[in-house]
Amino acid sequence: MSANSSPPFEGTALDLAQLLQSEIATGRLCKNERLWPERDLAAQFRVSRAKLRQALGHLEISGLLYRRRGQGTFVTPPPATDAARLQPLANCTSLQNMMEVRLEVEPALARLAAKRGSQDAKARFAKIACETAQADDPESYERSDDRFHYAIAQMAENPLFLNVYEAIRTVRAQANWTSPRAAAYSADVLELLSAQHDEISKAILDARASEAEEAMRRHLETVSQLLIRPTAGQAS
Repeated sequence: MSANSSPPFEGTALDLAQLLQSEIATGRLCKNERLWPERDLAAQFRVSRAKLRQALGHLEISGLLYRRRGQGTFVTPPPATDAARLQPLANCTSLQNMMEVRLEVEPALARLAAKRGSQDAKARFAKIACETAQADDPESYERSDDRFHYAIAQMAENPLFLNVYEAIRTVRAQANWTSPRAAAYSADVLELLSAQHDEISKAILDARASEAEEAMRRHLETVSQLLIRPTAGQAS
């Protein structure tokens, strides 16, 4: 990072959070979905570490950043702590393997999220759910879909279950499934998946646990049919 000759940032921590959000959206403050270290960000904007941390806290509360001790701050849900160990597993996991596991795990997470999610967590989730409704291309849908499902796993308030889910999404990210997923996401399909997300989110926000569970199961069955049928017989 080059030296910064601009004047110090004089606004509040909330003002700084809004500026950071704009800069993050351009990709200038990130590398491989990880935000620059705090010392570099503080130097870039010429602010104290205390004000910077307040600003990052605002973004984290809004569900726009994910902080993990020992790994840093991420603009997308962070990888599992043992991501490198999971790579060999990703290499031999098929789409069908993945969807079988997701169908067992994620409906239960949706049920727990509806029962246990705090008001603050549900408020953040409502904003994330809106993002998926607005996604109009495969890339933006994939990004918002990842945040949507991760938020549900967090709201389940079960650290062991969250760890299992993080392993699932890390294997999913490491496997070579980009082409099949992108090919499946036509405009009509995105509209259908968005409607299913809406059904899931409403059930969770209204604390209708059984309905959230069933809505998630229907959604994943749809995704499974979309992804597996065109690639039947192919390895991941």
